[in-house]
Amino acid sequence: MQYYDIDLTKLNRYPISNRKNKVNIDQFASLKKAPHVENVLDIMPNILMAKDLKEVVALVVNAKRNGRSVIFAMGGHVVKCGLGSIIIDLMERNIVTGILMNGAASIHDFEIAMIGETSEDVQSVLGEGEFGMAEETGRMHNEAINLAYEANAGLGYSIGKYIRDNNFKYHDYSILSKAYELGVPAFVSVAIGDDITHMHPEASGEAIGATSHRDFLGFTSVLPNIANGGVYFNIGSAVILPEVFLKAFSIVQNLGYDMSGLNTVNMDMQTHYRTLTNVVKRPTMRDGKGFNLIGTHEIMLPLLASAVISELRE
Repeated sequence: MQYYDIDLTKLNRYPISNRKNKVNIDQFASLKKAPHVENVLDIMPNILMAKDLKEVVALVVNAKRNGRSVIFAMGGHVVKCGLGSIIIDLMERNIVTGILMNGAASIHDFEIAMIGETSEDVQSVLGEGEFGMAEETGRMHNEAINLAYEANAGLGYSIGKYIRDNNFKYHDYSILSKAYELGVPAFVSVAIGDDITHMHPEASGEAIGATSHRDFLGFTSVLPNIANGGVYFNIGSAVILPEVFLKAFSIVQNLGYDMSGLNTVNMDMQTHYRTLTNVVKRPTMRDGKGFNLIGTHEIMLPLLASAVISELRE
């Protein structure tokens, strides 16, 4: 078995301005507050998934009114589909009170804040060795992580702070930037080797691991807030975040926190084993309720948000 020379400093990178992206902010949901509309739930049947959606909306409304937490955990697809503005709106209304992202979501959020675009066309550049090689993304995202490591800070908080400190042109579209501004707890759980930023010479496994683990502990520390009527959403993460949630849930149970009365919701385009098992079923078996809402994010999330806002107005 031969070992080949892998020196990241020898990579051929290019300016992100040269990269073709599949989405830009002109396609995103509006940053404006959701207008007052008739409650779409009123025309839905009280059957199957429509019934579940109505119950989930009621749980979120009750959580808001009773001071319980609503945590959104999300994968990258949610962010690059232009839904950040809706999540920001829900944070500003104090409906969503906590954020958990995987590494991909944080990178899409970072690029959107930086250039107003994201989501390169992987298939068209992979064969040329250009996938993930935008210099600014690799250098600056890693710089934010390395600064977090030096400051003994968390990853999600520090990326939001970095976006603000560097006055990124489109920071208003960034979930992490808005979370930093509002003081909403925001965490990023990273699997090393999973993200394009790990391909760059500025990447430090030590810094990535330490800051991501700090965020895991931070996320675990706020998890008891979803007990007794709170709601935890897993949106568009099939593996990493369901596993993170399960381990964090086990820790708080082990430490004696009462997690009864929690509600969990998985939202995705299809059902996966870990989301159904680790989010919907296992944590709610003793005393709680789990829901599995299937549909595309760009339709289901605006639908959920508008229904919650309409219910709170009534």
